[in-house]
Amino acid sequence: MNSSLQADCARCFGLCCVALPYAISADFAVDKDGGTPCRNLQDDFRCGIHQHLRDKGFKGCTVYECFGAGQKVSRNTFSGMDWKTHPGLAKDMFDIFPIMQQLQEMLYYLTEAVNLNETKAIHQALEVAIDEIEKLTQRRASEIKQTNVSDIRMKINELLIRTSELVRAEFIHKKYQIKGKASDLIGAKLQKADLRGAKLRGALLIAADLKNADLRKCDLIGADLRDADLSGADLRGSIFLTQAQVNSAKGNADTKLPVSLNHPNHWLKVKAK
Repeated sequence: MNSSLQADCARCFGLCCVALPYAISADFAVDKDGGTPCRNLQDDFRCGIHQHLRDKGFKGCTVYECFGAGQKVSRNTFSGMDWKTHPGLAKDMFDIFPIMQQLQEMLYYLTEAVNLNETKAIHQALEVAIDEIEKLTQRRASEIKQTNVSDIRMKINELLIRTSELVRAEFIHKKYQIKGKASDLIGAKLQKADLRGAKLRGALLIAADLKNADLRKCDLIGADLRDADLSGADLRGSIFLTQAQVNSAKGNADTKLPVSLNHPNHWLKVKAK
């Protein structure tokens, strides 16, 4: 995957740690308003507890992904001028960051799609879409603020749905032994389930038991995998799966992931069963 579509915190002014709000919960130890720096943010814009976020009650930080929006806003849109030294830029910078995050996320999915052999028939359309969104991310701050992200998402979603259909073509008429709606699988017992090619777009798989399940060629865009157990599961060839989704789940060294994704450190502490 293009490195510009991955977070590079060393080139960012800690935007996710300031611009975004969060509430005290299982994911965050304290409340924080949007536009207020996190108490763990250091003067160099780095997290003071980065290696211990889970232990300190900030699990939510470990499952967030800006898709490179942080460094693009910091170094490109605002030409390296940070919100501390130039406080007059702070509000615009914080307003633009979530817009840029969504544009970068779309670029991430489109880039994945255009690199799949199954999508050759729509490569040109995908490349045009990538070029159009990249140009949007390069606009001036005042223009980015006016971006209608919803309209763009609707257009891009058509291409991503077509990508999904092409990748899952051999499984498109397969019947799955899933109880209830595929969109609501909270706590579902799917151990060793054959889910190859399943359409799990936006599925709520929170705390689902997916141990040793076969999830190859699945469409997992937007699926909520928080605390889902992927120990021993096979996700090779699955599409639109992000590192943030993987980080939010449970798993172990036997979990098979797409080559672009890594096993989180908290997985490697789990002994294979």
